[in-house]
Amino acid sequence: MKAVIPVAGVGTKLRPHTHTQPKPLIPVAGKPILGHIIDQLLGAGIKKQVFIIGYMRDKIRDFVLSNYSEKIDIEFVVQEPRKGLAHALWIAKKQLEECDEILVNLGDTIFGEDLREILEEKGSRLAVQEVDNPREFGIAQVGNDGLVTRLMEKPDIPRSNLALIGLYKIAQLPLLWESLEEMLGSGIDEDKEYSLTDALMMMVDKGASMRPHSVSNWYDCGRKQSLLLTNRILLTNQVPQQNWSYDNSVIIPPVHIAEGCHISHSVIGPYVAIAEQAQIRNSIVRDSILGAYSQLESIILRHSVIGNDTSLRGKSNSINIGDNTEIDFDE
Repeated sequence: MKAVIPVAGVGTKLRPHTHTQPKPLIPVAGKPILGHIIDQLLGAGIKKQVFIIGYMRDKIRDFVLSNYSEKIDIEFVVQEPRKGLAHALWIAKKQLEECDEILVNLGDTIFGEDLREILEEKGSRLAVQEVDNPREFGIAQVGNDGLVTRLMEKPDIPRSNLALIGLYKIAQLPLLWESLEEMLGSGIDEDKEYSLTDALMMMVDKGASMRPHSVSNWYDCGRKQSLLLTNRILLTNQVPQQNWSYDNSVIIPPVHIAEGCHISHSVIGPYVAIAEQAQIRNSIVRDSILGAYSQLESIILRHSVIGNDTSLRGKSNSINIGDNTEIDFDE
């Protein structure tokens, strides 16, 4: 078994952060998204991991090698041009074709449950969850026998609300390579993106048996709001940090504060993750993610994602207010 982690995309929905940082390296709950994914795969016993890299690939490569070279067997495949997930698997065929099964975990999706459950099930399994907005996902239709009958990528008129949520255990790999050969063997259309959903549907048409695997906890980190929600949930589930000691400051758990941070005359939390060497003075921060070496002074921050090496400075006031006075600084 090998795990495939596609991390080649640009991450446009998380701009401006992804102008300078690949999306999988954006921190959440004290660790890059990709770090959460690798650790969970390791916890499930998968040490052979193939990374499909492209956008800012050197940063991805450096992170993986610096932190996991002694823990996992690492292979990198460069996807250029970046033409979708089916294309990503096609160019990684050499690294995967000797496997009996592969597990594909999208590089912006963290799962809140033990992956060994899906690994222990026989045959191909597609992680799914019921959603309210199926038009934004790949969708699976399931027959009375529990087998997947149809797969559609972001349908205009969904016939199911079972969304494919970024985790695929694919058996019957010869059928996968045959389907990808039909899609891509004659060359790449520069105006087209090749979806894994379509390739899996081709496998079903060729006789492959696939079953859904219901997942109760999954965290999509592809947008700012979902990233902050993931940060809240993961911080809540972490073992609390102990023995905070910051100058005239109040820390309201759950929070994660990395080493080397300087905090004074501030209120931090709840649901705040602060990366290393950040400096915070005279500020209130809640429900936010702060990057490494960021600096805050005299500011109130909430529902925010702050990048690395960023400086924010608000305005301090000294006022003398009499009776029956109302002041609104937002106006």
